[in-house]
Amino acid sequence: MIAVIDYGIGNLRSAHKALLSVGADAALVSDPDDVVSADAVVLPGVGNFGACLKALRSAGLEAAVREVVAARRPFLGICVGMQMLYEGSEESPDVEGIAVLPGVVRRLPDGVKRPQMQWNRLDVRDPSVALLGGLDARPWVYFVHSYAAPDGPEVVATCEYGADVAAVVVAQSVWATQFHPEKSGRVGLQMLSNFAAFATRAVR
Repeated sequence: MIAVIDYGIGNLRSAHKALLSVGADAALVSDPDDVVSADAVVLPGVGNFGACLKALRSAGLEAAVREVVAARRPFLGICVGMQMLYEGSEESPDVEGIAVLPGVVRRLPDGVKRPQMQWNRLDVRDPSVALLGGLDARPWVYFVHSYAAPDGPEVVATCEYGADVAAVVVAQSVWATQFHPEKSGRVGLQMLSNFAAFATRAVR
């Protein structure tokens, strides 16, 4: 079972419905025990970094996220759900991130429209990662964001938006996308199907 964390904020239902559409056994979950007992976990997020983290903590779910990541169970962060995994963000400098990934999320570079609210192409650095299986060399996906994760060895795909912007990260069992796979048509559904398959292999 894939638990989509319901902490009262974010693109919860659309992510849940997209997973169901690719045949995944997915459920919206708000109890920490249900998160910890799930075979795989999805953390969606939209809006403000600090507001999302405060909502997650108010719901008592941060410890469950940490436990799932520490156990190396399949985990997928989406949009602000990806940014929350870092140590912090310029958007909310007084709010600490979950810090399972290193670095601080920064504002998109000067000279571009913020937010980036558009389709953009991925520049894939590592086509061997399972999340990107079955995709074209430069697939189109849909972004809505004003901040982006730092570059690092966990970044496996970027998009060009005034600079190379981190778009997909993979660190052991943690996968995350800055864009919205549930809003990215066939490409996004393929990624969610890849995540569901990853979760199934992990259970076996």
